[in-house]
Amino acid sequence: MLALSALWMTRPAAAQMYDPRYPVCMHVYGSLIGERMDCIFTSFNQCHTSAMGIPATCLLNPYYAARSLPPRRFER
Repeated sequence: MLALSALWMTRPAAAQMYDPRYPVCMHVYGSLIGERMDCIFTSFNQCHTSAMGIPATCLLNPYYAARSLPPRRFER
C-alpha cells in the first residue's frame, strides 16, 4: 500500500525544450517552484533581471542556432 501511494505521488518526467531561437536560458530550480529551463532570453542582462528573487541561473543555450549571414560578394 505504501509503495502504491509513493508511485501515485511521483510526477512523470517531462521532456525539456530548448528554443533554438534564443541564445540565453534561465535554469530555474527548487522544490517549491519546480525545475525547468526557460530559453526565451536575448541577453544575459535580460535573463538576470528576470531571475532576481528566485532560485535560478542564466546559461548559454547549447542549441542556439545563430542566423547565418548571406555570403559576401566581392566586386572587382
